[in-house]
Amino acid sequence: MSVLPNAVKTSEGVSVNGFLLSPVVEQCSGCDRVRQFEEQEFCSSYPNPGGKWAGGQCNFATHIKNQSAAAVKVNPLKASKRAAKGR
Repeated sequence: MSVLPNAVKTSEGVSVNGFLLSPVVEQCSGCDRVRQFEEQEFCSSYPNPGGKWAGGQCNFATHIKNQSAAAVKVNPLKASKRAAKGR
């Protein structure tokens, strides 16, 4: 786990480039974007990780596999035509 660059401790909390950061939530454990600053862990991509997980999955999460791509149903007739055309 790497250190959070440009982080500054303020009276409100931890600030990076003018953004006030919230600590990561439990669902973020295992993500490659988690950075450490003064014994706390923060997301390097989003200031409020809890808000990203509130609506379902975080789209920045590197430790979650996208399930929607595997559930796509392919029409075998169209697939064979595409293969014949060389696409």
